[in-house]
Order: sequence, then structure tokens, then C-alpha cells
Amino acid sequence: MRLSRKIPIQFSTCLFVAMLVSAAAVQAAPFAYIANEQGNSVSVIDTASNKVVTTIAGISGALGVAANSSGTRVYVTGSGQLYVIDTSSNSVVATIPVGGPLADGVAVNPSGSRVYVANGGSAASVSVIDTSSNSVVATVSVGLGAYGLAVSPDGTHVYVTTSFSRGGNEGSMVAVIDAASNSVITTISVGPPLGNPFGVVVSPTGTRAYLANGAGHSISVIDTSSNTVVATVPSGNSPFGIAINPAGTRVYVTNQDSSTVSVIDTSSNVVAAVISVGSNPIGVSVTPDGTRLYVANNVLNAVSVIDTSSNTVIGTINVGSGPYAFGQFISPGPPPALMPAPSSLLLAGTGMVLLGLYRMRFRRRAA
Repeated sequence: MRLSRKIPIQFSTCLFVAMLVSAAAVQAAPFAYIANEQGNSVSVIDTASNKVVTTIAGISGALGVAANSSGTRVYVTGSGQLYVIDTSSNSVVATIPVGGPLADGVAVNPSGSRVYVANGGSAASVSVIDTSSNSVVATVSVGLGAYGLAVSPDGTHVYVTTSFSRGGNEGSMVAVIDAASNSVITTISVGPPLGNPFGVVVSPTGTRAYLANGAGHSISVIDTSSNTVVATVPSGNSPFGIAINPAGTRVYVTNQDSSTVSVIDTSSNVVAAVISVGSNPIGVSVTPDGTRLYVANNVLNAVSVIDTSSNTVIGTINVGSGPYAFGQFISPGPPPALMPAPSSLLLAGTGMVLLGLYRMRFRRRAA
């Protein structure tokens, strides 16, 4: 009889611990921060439930979004400002003026110590922000209009899409910035003249950069060791946003005028699938586990959720007016205030298990 009683105790203990782990895993789902340009706000989506859990107001002309690697801060561009969001409270904790009213793309380096903002129009520059002081520490001049940017996985280089028109000469290019010196070390011609390159992303290995040529209806593939274009992949009409999965095997591109997402196989640089989404898709981002893709549909005022294994839309989430969300808008972790610390879960679980064992032993003695 004693043996038969010990087995249920051990089993229930393991089951309870497994339940704790499962609960922690559910709570650890990332959050998507959707910048709403016309709504002057950011919609925060829990990717576990695919529901908007809060809306952060007061962000004028919200455009670009970037989350740091620890999930503690999200940076949003809008109306010449960089808004700093504390994800534990989902509130704006700082507002930083950057270079001109057309601040668009934004990216954070891997360590979270620097944020880079692409300033379009006549500003034609990249603002470098020190995240410890929330201040601009450098301004790097680039082409006529800076749009999108991405940081290499080792944090040493920043890739900026830009166009220029001077003295009758026109062109589209990627400016490569040395992060140590905050200076342009080379430029790479891409797409057709005035091809309006927009989104850019760097592979997890750092060996390739992919960028969307808006007017060229194509994707340029850059070898980062030689800083040369090694392939050009046809896309839908007016490609804009771009993202890559954590494995580096798929690149996802939003096509504004086609209302689709092109899925590119990076091993062959061939379009493997085309997914229909809402009207005028702009921002696109992949979850940290690579299983879901989120697309901001600017005219639809909604976000499409795509299952990356089947390349099908499995949900649509209504957000604010004019979702733009240009950049890596999925935070790798949840706001800490919404997720109990693992140590707290373990302590609570251990206490409950010990209490259960004590009660069963007391009942045995009483019997």
C-alpha cells in the first residue's frame, strides 16, 4: 500500500511542475507593437492570444518601430521624434528630437546600447542615440533620403537604404556605416535609379543583406563581405517592409500595391510563395520562434497573422488607424509586469507540493 501511495505523489509532483513550465511558456509569448500613423498611437498585441491588450496614445505620426533584444524597451519614430516605451508599464518614458520631421526607419544594436534613426527628406541622415542617456550622440550624413536601416548581428555595421539626385545624376543605394566611427565607409548601388529602396534586413549570420526596391519591384541581395549585389529577386508591386526568420531560411516582403507578402527561399533566392493579405501592407515582423508572421495593413487598419509553416493567414487583428509599423516591431519577450518571474512560479509550486506531501503524511498517521 505504501508503494501505491508514493507513485501518485511523485506523479502529481511532476505533473504540477510540468504545468508550471507550460504556464510560464504561455506567459512568455512575445508582444507586437504596432505603430498607427493616423491614430497617433501604438497598439500592443499579445501574440499568445492575438488580441490587443493596450493602446499607447500620444505618439504623433507613429511610423517606425524597433524593440531591443531584452524586450525592455521599444522605440517608435514619429513627427521628427523618437519615442521610448518602457514595456513593463507600456508608457512613453522619453521623447528624443531627431534629424528632421521625416524620421522613418529605426533599429537597435544587439547590445541595446545604440538606436539608429533614418531621417528622410532634406535631412538625409542617420541619428545615433545613446540609450543610457536617451540623447543623440552623432549624426551621420547619407543620401537624399534615408528610409530603412538594419544593424549587423555583431553590431559593427549599419545598413541604410537611401536615394540621391544631384546634378542630373540619380541613383538608389545602401550606405554602410561603421558603428565604431559613425561614418559611411562605402555605398552600394541597388535597383534602378530612384528605385526607392525601403526596408532592409541582415541575415542572422551577417553574411547577407536583403532590401526592398519599391519602384524597382524587386529585392536586392547583398554579400556583406564584398558589399556587392549578388542577386535580384522579382517581387510584387511596390515592395516595402522586409523581415527574415531566425533560421535565415526565409525572407518576407510586403508588396504595397499587390496587397501580398512574397516569401523568398534564401538558399535559391527564389520566391517560394505569395500570400494575400490586407490592403497596402507595410510593416512585417517574425516571432522569435519563426512560427508566426505579423503584417500591418495600412488601409485595412488591421494586422494579418500568418502561419509560416503553411504560409496562410490564420487571423486578423483590428488595430488603430493607419498601421505602419516599419521595422522589427515584435518584442522578444513580454512586459515584465505581465509575466511573473520564473523564480516566483517555482517557489509557489514548491510550496504547494510540500504542503500536499505534508497533508498526505499527516493523514497516514491519523489512519
